[in-house]
Amino acid sequence: VRLRESGGGSVQAGGSLQLSCEISGIIFDAENRDCVGWVRRPTGGQSEGVADVDSDQLTYADSVKGRFTLSKDNAKTILYLQMNDLKPEDSATYYCAAQLGSCLGEKARPRVEYTFWGHGTRVSVSS
Repeated sequence: VRLRESGGGSVQAGGSLQLSCEISGIIFDAENRDCVGWVRRPTGGQSEGVADVDSDQLTYADSVKGRFTLSKDNAKTILYLQMNDLKPEDSATYYCAAQLGSCLGEKARPRVEYTFWGHGTRVSVSS
């Protein structure tokens, strides 16, 4: 399984960025049989599940609802995270991640723990 993110950068508050993640090695189709999602980790902070999707549902963290959108291009096997109205507290390293099967786990969704990870891409939002 391979995941590779791109699209991070620096923006001012209120701006937008789109993250992309090329994924291979898992089932990546319209049925969403394998769980994919985004996790972020601020410098010195704890990881937070941002959004995830599986065959049952698409979930977002309360902190990003209405501002971030997870989408997929199944033909290209690319996972996207469109981030609008960015805030300084969104600054973090964002990781694309995947898990075979459902996103359900011991903790609430969006999922934080995954089996497969990308290398991460840095997002910095200035006020």
